[in-house]
Amino acid sequence: MSRIGYQDVRAAGARIAGAVRPVGVVPTGTAGVWFALEQLQHTGSFKARGAQNFLRAHREAGTLPEAGVTIASGGNAGLACAWAAGQQGVRATVFLPVNAPAVKVERLRGYGAQVRLAGREYAEALAACQEYAAESGALASHAYDHPLIAAGAGTLLEEIRAGLPGVDTVVVAVGGGGLFAGVATAAAEHGIRTVAVEPENCRALNAAIEAGAVVDVPVESVAADSLGARRVSAQALAVAGRGGASVRSVLVPEAAITGARQALWEEHRLVVEHAAATAWAAVRHGAYRPAEGERVCVVLCGANTDPATVSGVDATD
Repeated sequence: MSRIGYQDVRAAGARIAGAVRPVGVVPTGTAGVWFALEQLQHTGSFKARGAQNFLRAHREAGTLPEAGVTIASGGNAGLACAWAAGQQGVRATVFLPVNAPAVKVERLRGYGAQVRLAGREYAEALAACQEYAAESGALASHAYDHPLIAAGAGTLLEEIRAGLPGVDTVVVAVGGGGLFAGVATAAAEHGIRTVAVEPENCRALNAAIEAGAVVDVPVESVAADSLGARRVSAQALAVAGRGGASVRSVLVPEAAITGARQALWEEHRLVVEHAAATAWAAVRHGAYRPAEGERVCVVLCGANTDPATVSGVDATD
């Protein structure tokens, strides 16, 4: 495993400058707590950062093949990979299960990606993607388990510091661990605490910290579409171990997630996916209680969701 360091995050920041939207940091209305509005990022999630860094680093190194890049993902990572490839004039081939929603397929094609359907489960699509990479020579990307992907995600922390000088704590949702690994690596450099938030029944990082090793966990959560990794990356666990007291892992129940998502709309007019609401749920429902005077920034990591599923939103308006 290649170990991510702060220098990797700095390099990623220079590499993707001007290619991604700088994050907006705004007060929540709760004293001492701010939102980082990363759901406004290109493609609707923070994944655009890692995708840009991955491709640009390979181009710099001369390791970007003529066959382009390939990934198995119909979610935020696939969208970000397809978008970044299109921005750089790189061919992208994205593998999905045959039962993937048509709207995802069309959105990927809208970014210029070639979409291939294989199997009925993600594991089968992944196997087909790996076979294609081996046969074609295409560069295989990953949704979260790669140091360039994590370092790209870590650039978010540098922008939060610029938007909120003196920030003490950053709160992030965790799935496979790419966002956490990058943000926590940069945060530790500046003495900033990272609070890693997961659903109670979708706790790959929390379980790995408890076990002292990467372990498989059940995936049963309303936020599983984004946070449903059965195991966290070894890189994320290593970062958590290095962070010591500057990293805290907390869990939130399903009701807290759905309640936080609804509240983000009703109280702030923000439509986000359940993963973003998971981070806010930790503060809103008390899994993490800031100390008096503590400056906390909650990352709203994505908005790739159906607005009609948020109470009070009429998608036809």
